Amino acid sequence: MLNNLNIFYKKKILVYGLGKSGLSVLKFLKKDNEITKHDDKIQVDNKKITKIKFDYIIISPGIDINKCKLSKFLKNNSQKIYTDLDIFYNHHKENNKITITGTNGKSTTAKILYEALKDQKVDVRLVGNIGNPVLLEKKITNKTVFVIEASSYQLEYSQLFKSNIALILNISPDHLERHKTINKYVSAKFKLIKNQSKNDFVILNMKNFYIKRELKSKKFLPKIIKIKKNIDSDFLKKINNKYFDTDGNKENLKFILEVAKILKLKKNSLLRTLKKFKGLKYRQEIIFQSKKLTIINDSKATTFSSSVSLLKSLTNVHWIVGGQAKKGDKLLLSKKNCKNIKAYVFGTKRKFFTSKLKKLMEYESFLDLKSLIKKLLREIKSKKNIRHTTILFSPSAASFDNFKNFEKRGEYFNQLIKKYINV
Repeated sequence: MLNNLNIFYKKKILVYGLGKSGLSVLKFLKKDNEITKHDDKIQVDNKKITKIKFDYIIISPGIDINKCKLSKFLKNNSQKIYTDLDIFYNHHKENNKITITGTNGKSTTAKILYEALKDQKVDVRLVGNIGNPVLLEKKITNKTVFVIEASSYQLEYSQLFKSNIALILNISPDHLERHKTINKYVSAKFKLIKNQSKNDFVILNMKNFYIKRELKSKKFLPKIIKIKKNIDSDFLKKINNKYFDTDGNKENLKFILEVAKILKLKKNSLLRTLKKFKGLKYRQEIIFQSKKLTIINDSKATTFSSSVSLLKSLTNVHWIVGGQAKKGDKLLLSKKNCKNIKAYVFGTKRKFFTSKLKKLMEYESFLDLKSLIKKLLREIKSKKNIRHTTILFSPSAASFDNFKNFEKRGEYFNQLIKKYINV
């Protein structure tokens, strides 16, 4: 692909990390470049690789420069490190890009924006963390619009990538095992707007402490739209979708409405999109509902902050929590918010969670999720004439103690409910 503006052409390139992202880079670049591929899981002569003088090193999001096998080599060549987002931007500078980052709500917001644009007959692609790796998209024209979910891991090592509209939904302590400090995590998120120009837009949640602090301490070029106001209650009534009842999803909706203004989307079509939106699997997903019981699968909740807004919006809640706690995570719930919550803690890291919960609410502890579900469903069934009850599976922790990922954890929870709902 000959392109005078294409810096990734006829170069010597190391593709480091062969997950989805790395393989997409390999496929995209191999025709026009001299490629060396590497992954820490592959047994190769690392010294031989470090002797090669590469023009560029394309690093996958999963590679941690401080812990990988070529750590010293990468640090010595840090100016050569780029990401799939940089390659994508280099090839598609003229396309409109809407990029979403934040600690919670990225996938949901990206999906709603994608559906809204699709319903308005736009050639839109949903890529990044939520969809295809960005380099796998085909049949791209200058009218194609990209909705991109970007993680802090991707943004941390990106150098060229620029988005026309950037959204930073919220920031709370997360991935500190990788970023080490909250300040470095915040900086990685704010790299999304570092390369933006005065013609671009960034939408920020000014209720968020870390976002507010970062905005005060640095100057940025794009037009800044600050999310502050509550959504008009009449508009929420028009949507008539219970999915947007929680504080977290209302916050996501505020960002959607600001993007809609920038893009001048048709209001009636947007309203239809919002009315029919059902949410994503394992993200506040209602998997069972009757007159007396609602069961919500929120396996995607991997931090306390991702569970709190939903907990605050519910009453008479049986909250299932447990897993591998995130470094630096804090439970910001007052005792007042916990009057109608009982916690059910599971897994090998139970002591961490019970220490956080014991002064706030009643709780029970279980070795595994299976025994918890069996007892909880039996307990609910035995109580007659009780008010409506919600079982909320919102673990507030990573899944890696027992599961490959949050999807596998959510799938297992659904299987248990299906099996024992009639116990």
